[in-house]
Amino acid sequence: MQAAAILFGLAAAGGLIMAFIRWGGAPRPPDWLAMGHGLLAAAGLTLLIQAACTTGLPVLGQAALGLFVIAALGGAFINLRYHARQLPLPKAWVVVHALLAVTAFVLLLAAVFGY
Repeated sequence: MQAAAILFGLAAAGGLIMAFIRWGGAPRPPDWLAMGHGLLAAAGLTLLIQAACTTGLPVLGQAALGLFVIAALGGAFINLRYHARQLPLPKAWVVVHALLAVTAFVLLLAAVFGY
């Protein structure tokens, strides 16, 4: 879980940078940043799924996993529907994706630190 939390933290930093870029007036972030964000998040999700299947997760970790899966689906939708087609990213979708991911990240940190 700890390694997954680190990867999600790095993905969150990239997401924050992308949000600043979008709210700064650009229609979408650079491709390399969006792909790096998705890669880090997917790697974190893979590690979290592996932990769930092998050692098990506490309840907060399970909740984080569920929310991360939903956030990942939303991120994939944003990427495939808008970013890949060079369309401006809808701010509402970005906010929903971010709220899901941040909530999941807080739950994961609570699970990692034993709350």
